[in-house]
Amino acid sequence: MRLLFLGDIVGRVGRNAVITYLPGLIERYRLDFVVVNGENAAGGFGMTEEIVRDVLDAGADVLTTGNHAFDQREALVFAERQPRFLRPVNFPAGTPGRGANLFIARNGARILVVNVMGRVFMDALDDPFAAVDREVSACPLGEQADAIVIDFHGEATSEKQAAGHHLDGRVTLVVGTHTHVPTSDHRILPGGTAYQSDAGMCGDYDSVLGMEKEEPVRRFLTKIPSGRFTPAGGVATLCGLAVEIDEMTGLAKAVAPVSIGGVLEQRLPAFWG
Repeated sequence: MRLLFLGDIVGRVGRNAVITYLPGLIERYRLDFVVVNGENAAGGFGMTEEIVRDVLDAGADVLTTGNHAFDQREALVFAERQPRFLRPVNFPAGTPGRGANLFIARNGARILVVNVMGRVFMDALDDPFAAVDREVSACPLGEQADAIVIDFHGEATSEKQAAGHHLDGRVTLVVGTHTHVPTSDHRILPGGTAYQSDAGMCGDYDSVLGMEKEEPVRRFLTKIPSGRFTPAGGVATLCGLAVEIDEMTGLAKAVAPVSIGGVLEQRLPAFWG
């Protein structure tokens, strides 16, 4: 079974890259399931319902988020009626929407996707480890789920690595989002779980985390805001992670980074053929 996870979409160019490349990737490489973090798709802050529909129509099976989940106020409404839009599962009780859901892949497999947000250098949400444990215990790998994907949206690499080791052997993939820079630590952990500290972003890398360079640089130099952060408008790179899954165990057989277009080194997994 083939799974593709794409990192945080940033702005219009990131959206367009996903919408342009994803249908062809699904068809050419016979991808069974696609998860996309859409965290910064609407002008760098959250998602609108129209953007959600566009990315789903392009072939994404589920959209995850993070600390910007509700930056667009309409998300408070459509989160309730759109089962393929996830916000972090450890938001307080009563928050609109859902943080985990079971989906059916193109090959008929049952895929549990859990979106969770870290607490280190982030908003103080509920314990992410306890929240994920509850979801995984309620829908165990090999019983109710044929594969389990965890999007750990967090700032601290240490927290993401701890989550990977904590869940090793119980889930298919633990992948970090939020920092917008792809890490080179993709691997399969000893228990069979695929891991990467951050999948990177789908956006313009000639930028500061996907935003036009001038304002962030100015703020670092002067400590004085002088304008809004706006998404960079150059050529985007599609960044993410490919996982080959053992259909007997639901654990990872192979994992490799994906980067297409833009200024980063172009990478496609050899096991896709």
